[in-house]
Order: sequence, then C-alpha cells, then structure tokens
Amino acid sequence: MNIKEEKQVQNLKHIGVKIVNKCGGLPLAIRVIAKVLASQDHTDNEWKRILAGNAWSMRKLPNELRGALYLSYEALPHQLKQCFLYCALYPEDAAIWRDDITRMWVAEGFIDEQEGQLLEYTAERYYYELIHRNMLQADIYYADHSRCKMHDLLRQLACHLSREECFVGDPESLGTNTMRKVRRILVVTEKETMVLPSIDKDQYKVRTYRTSYKTPLQVDNSLFKQLKYVRVLDLTSSLVQNIPSCIGNLIHLRLLDLDGTNISHLPESIGRIQSLQILNLQRCKNLYSLPLATTQLCNLRRLGLDRTPINQVPNRIGRLKFLNDLRGFPIGGGNDNTKLQDGWNLKELAHLSQLLRFNLTRLERATSCDSTESLLLTEKEHLKVLTLGCSEPTDEAYSKEDVINVEKIFEQLKPPCNLEDLRIWKFFGCRLPTWLGTTHLSSVKFLQLIDCKSCAHLPSIGHLPNLEYLRIDGATAITKIGPEFVGYRVGNLESTEALAFPKLETLLFNNMPNWEEWCFVEEVEKADAVVKEGGEDGTTASKPKGEETLPPWSSSWLLPCLKTLELKNCPKLRSLPRELGQQATNLKELLITEATCLKTVEDLRFLSGYLLVGDCEGLERVSNLPQVRELLVSDCPNLRSVEELRNLEQLLLSKEMQEISMLWVSQLQEQRRQLHGDELEVNEWL
Repeated sequence: MNIKEEKQVQNLKHIGVKIVNKCGGLPLAIRVIAKVLASQDHTDNEWKRILAGNAWSMRKLPNELRGALYLSYEALPHQLKQCFLYCALYPEDAAIWRDDITRMWVAEGFIDEQEGQLLEYTAERYYYELIHRNMLQADIYYADHSRCKMHDLLRQLACHLSREECFVGDPESLGTNTMRKVRRILVVTEKETMVLPSIDKDQYKVRTYRTSYKTPLQVDNSLFKQLKYVRVLDLTSSLVQNIPSCIGNLIHLRLLDLDGTNISHLPESIGRIQSLQILNLQRCKNLYSLPLATTQLCNLRRLGLDRTPINQVPNRIGRLKFLNDLRGFPIGGGNDNTKLQDGWNLKELAHLSQLLRFNLTRLERATSCDSTESLLLTEKEHLKVLTLGCSEPTDEAYSKEDVINVEKIFEQLKPPCNLEDLRIWKFFGCRLPTWLGTTHLSSVKFLQLIDCKSCAHLPSIGHLPNLEYLRIDGATAITKIGPEFVGYRVGNLESTEALAFPKLETLLFNNMPNWEEWCFVEEVEKADAVVKEGGEDGTTASKPKGEETLPPWSSSWLLPCLKTLELKNCPKLRSLPRELGQQATNLKELLITEATCLKTVEDLRFLSGYLLVGDCEGLERVSNLPQVRELLVSDCPNLRSVEELRNLEQLLLSKEMQEISMLWVSQLQEQRRQLHGDELEVNEWL
C-alpha cells in the first residue's frame, strides 16, 4: 500500500467511525450500514454523502427507524425495495420460507424476466441479496438459508413505508376509503370466519390476500366473488372444504395456495384461469383427484401435490411446458387413452424441460420400459432439487421381482450433473443406484438418504467435491460403515491422496439401530502404514495420547470443513473413528444421543464448540477435548470420568446427573481455577 492509498484508508476510517457513532450502539444499525458502505464506491465523497444524508433526521419517520435503517432501505435497487416491503405481510417474528416468499414475488410481478434465466432463479437471487444486506436474517439451523426472519425494527420500517397498501389484522375493521387503497392483506383476527367489508367488488383492488397459519379460519364463499383483481390467494390451513366454481372468474389470479385445507375436489372451472402460475395442493388429505382442466393451465409453473393422496390425474401433463416445480409426481399404470389415470408415466417427463424442483413418488409402480423413451432426468439442464421416493411400506413383504424392478428404475433415473440437492427416501432395494457413487454428481451440495431400510452398504460419496450437508436416516440394515464410504479402497492407499468430503460441513446419522462399527481406514492397513513410516527396525516413536502416527498420505485428507456431527439413536455403535480427532480440524458441534454401547468420547482435539451427550447408558469416559467450551450431559448413569477439558467454560447437567457427577465436576472446577483463574459455570439442563 502506497502513501496515497494509506491516507485514503485513514480518511475512510475517520468517516466510518462518525457513521458508526450515529448508529447509537444499535448492532442491527451497524450491520446494515456496513453493507450499505460496502456496496458504495470507497471514496471520501461517497461516504461523506452517507454521513450527511437526510435519513439521519427524517421527521416523517419514527425516531427508531431513522438513520441507518432507512438508509439501508434507500440503498436497495428498486426491485429489491418491492420485495423487502412485501415482507411486511409476515407477522412479527414469523418464519419466512424462501420458496414461499419468492413465489409470491413472482406472482405479484416483482421479478423482471432476464434472458436465459427462470423467474425463480432471479427471485432466489433477490432473496439471498436481502440476506446478504442484513435486511433479512437467515435461520442458522437451515444450511441452505431456506428459512429466515425479519428483525422487528426492519419489519416496523417495512410496515411504516407500506402502511397505505399493506394491512395486517382484521380487514372487516377497515373503513371503505382505506379498503379502496389496500393492495395486500394478511388476515389476523380472533373471529372464526374471515369477512371483507361490504363494498362494491369493483372497489376492491387487493392483489395479495393471505390468512394467518396460526388460527385456522372459516372461508366464506363470497370471498371468491369479491377479490376480482387478486393475484396471490393464500388460504393455507384455512377451514375450507369446497372451492366454488366462480373461482374461474378470477382471471388475474397467479398463485392459489390451498396447502393443508380439507378440500375434496377442485372445480373444472379452474381451467379458465389462464394466468395461474402456482397451484399448491400439498397436505390436502381429502383430495384424491385432479380436475381434467388442470392440463389447460398453460402458464402453470408450480404444482404441489406432496402428502396429498392423489390417485386420479389427467393425462398429458407434458402440455404444461412452463412447469418447473412439481412436488409429488405420482407414478401410475394408466395409459394415454384414458382421460383420467391413476398416475403419470415416466415417459411424460420427456416434455417437462423446465424442471427446477422435482419430487417423484410411488416409484415402485413404474416399469423399466417406461424409461427407455429418453434420458429422462439427465437432460434436465435446469434441475437443481430432486426427490426420488417410494410409497409407505405395508405389512406385506416385497417380492424379489419388486426389489429388482425398483433398483432398475432408480438406476435409470440418473440426474443431471448440475443437480444441487438430492433426497432418496423409502427406497426398498438392497443396492442404491451406482451413479450415486461416481463423480457424476459433482454439483450436489445437499444429500439425504432416508429410510433406505434394506441397503446394507452406503455408496462411496466422499469424493463429491461440493457436498456440504449429508443426512443418513433410517438405514436399519447397516452394521458397518467402512473406508468405502469415503472412497478409500482396501489395498489402495493412493486413493486417499485426494480430499474426502472436502466441503462437508454437516454430517447427520439418525435411527440406525444395527450400526456397530464406524471406521475410515481398516486397522490392519493403518498399522502396516505406520510401521512403514518408522525406522529400519519397524518401530515408531511414541506420540502423546490422541496424536498417534498416521500414514504419510493421511495428513489432512478427511473432513477438513466438518463443523457439525450428530449421532442420534445408534444404540449399537461402539466407538467413534480415531480420524475424527486427527482430521476434522474445524469441528465445532458434536451431538450424541441414544448411543447405548458407546463407552468413550475422547481425543477430539479440534472440537471447539460444544459436546452434547444424552441417553448414553454405556458411556464411561469423556476425555482429552482440549478446546471444547460447553458440555451438556443427560441420562448417562455410568459416566464416571470427565477430564482434560482444559478450556471448558460451561457445564449443563440434567437433574439425574447431579449426584453421580459430583467427583468429576469438582475436578473440572479446580482445573478451571488453576488454568484460567475463574469459576466453571455449572447449571441444570432443563
């Protein structure tokens, strides 16, 4: 850095301090103004302009909304301003789901078409940009940030700026003049039935009408006659059983959400709503049939059928050429000669070229000949999220022919290489598809294998270069997870020269009642490699506990980014792999529950956040966790030794652990005083 650049940095620092001082110590204000400054030119004039802006003293705004908060809104591009203000329709502290809010933005017309881009791509980009600017707060428990919230002060700002067009409350309380101006309504009321004020339907200009999910409300059929200009009609979980045929007159309707309602049919008049883009029928437990007119919805972009017992569908779904989100594609054995069939054939996938998110169900009903028509999924260049599933199992055992058929079907449903999120569930074959264990899925970030109960071996997925999240749940046939899981083959040490799970951050195992052994390298080969590293006499120098010598090829080859590891309901698992303590250098959170046979948790020298152990009846010792900060223990009656936790700051114990832990708690307290000069914080874990 030359003298001129150094002076520039000092000037900006001086101005930045003044701006921070104007934030009044409010962390939110500091975070949002930091993003504003980062998005501007780094010049004295630009930062001085922000410092001297009118936003700091705007009299039209409440005091708490002036300054940094309003500046952060003003700095948004026009299209993001609309999207931000729309979030005022969510109640305080409500969860905002990415897929829901982005669909509403699309339906409202906030998203501009860009050449070669789906509207949904652009909407998601806006969503993540608002998170990046700290205008929305990502939920840390969702790795893909698919859920977020809005800070109460930012919500107040959005409500204030959109107060004439957005209304949250009981619309029946609004006067006629106010109602004429309102464009968006979220119904929140103590009443049992939602009712609109009695004014001429032509005076209603409402574009979005939503009901609160917390209190199910009765829907009066007059609603469908009054909302003449509505674009977004979200009746999720409302007490509605019948949709009147007059819904076909809502010619501006783009989004109809009936998720969780008790409807038993949809009228054929729905086919007249040519503007309809999104039809969500998920969790409609009494809906068994789709109207024939469904395939007339030529602009439909999303059809949601997940967890709805649909067994009658119109043929030729391929006519819906803009469909990019299809949740719950039921496979059936019908043919093209019938108007209604019990499900769709796999060959109809050939016409759905825009698919972005796709969920196939009842795959055991497919036949392999269906998939010879084309490459099916492989050529879906937009496909990012895919779920492949079978029906809920019954008491009747699957035949050998059933197993062979389902394995063949899954093998033929090879996803495109650009897929990012894959979920396989209720698969009853004995062998998962081979494409899962190859480098074909190089873009996959999220992988879930759920209730694959007959698979005794996991595929080799350690080589997936972009995998960030892995969940294995309900793999009841697995007894051992060995080196093949990470891509290491017996007798081939060179195979581990590449990183295994190079980007994996979250690893979850759940409900694996027969899993006994977990290793990354076979013990015999590990010992041989260690001997080769030693002197001519085959000996090796002794190492401190927890730092045993590893083969030369094994230094930093495994799980370098792993942050969270969870093991739940794995009662037969005897031990953790030694390599976890030597390789997982970024491990922050370890949660172990219902691991009855696990006797020790030790030598995890990089674990730096918390360790939670619960319902581990056989656990006897926790030791050599030099960086762990927090320990939580519940229902571990045989835990007699907890030691070498040099940086432990907080200990939480369940009530039943209070007495049996007295000895090692006092030792930990004494260690804390000697090393850090303060007291260990010990509390009851409620």
